[in-house]
Amino acid sequence: MRKIYKAMLILAAGSSMLWIAHSATALDQATIISGLKEALSLSTEKAITIVGKKDGYFGNKMIKILMPEKMRMVTDALSKAGMQKQVDAFILSMNRAAEKAAPKAASIFADSIKNMKLEDAQKILNGGDTAATDYFKLKTSDRIYNEFKPIISATMSEVGTTRLYENIMSKTKTMPFMSGMAVDLDDYVTRKSADGLFLMLGQQEKKIRGNPAARSTDLLKKVFGK
Repeated sequence: MRKIYKAMLILAAGSSMLWIAHSATALDQATIISGLKEALSLSTEKAITIVGKKDGYFGNKMIKILMPEKMRMVTDALSKAGMQKQVDAFILSMNRAAEKAAPKAASIFADSIKNMKLEDAQKILNGGDTAATDYFKLKTSDRIYNEFKPIISATMSEVGTTRLYENIMSKTKTMPFMSGMAVDLDDYVTRKSADGLFLMLGQQEKKIRGNPAARSTDLLKKVFGK
């Protein structure tokens, strides 16, 4: 009887330890999720703030939207022919359109963070320097493209990008070997806008992972300090 009673005590103690361990694991997971979501919220907010202002794209060499490659032979020739101002204005207007569209990403990123699963959070936390950025690319790229494109298209019409483009392309008719240089400008600027945003997001993520000073809250210090 004593042996049976002792065995029951051992089993009960074991069950208690398992419950405590489970509770601790659950707490750790909750902390991880909260810390990661906080980090992602801060990173996305800062990235959008960086790009979604005047000269956010145009003044940043890393993400400045340049002339489409297919058009560079044309625009180089036109610049030499006295149209440098028109070419410069065209480049500026593409970047202005991107800057106007960028804030639209805020709600898209927020939805993605809200719907993040535990397994996603663990992969991001244990992943490389840009694991979160890669996650956002996978989850939000299509929606960002679809949300950005109409804004960019409308803005380029407003600021004269479309008119400048048509003017530049009209010149190719009189230039030998310049046919077939047309570009889907809305698509080009939309994709470059998204690329620039994700690049800046990656920069912010690296700071939080690698720079203790960038962990601005106790929760971030707790999760990313280990």
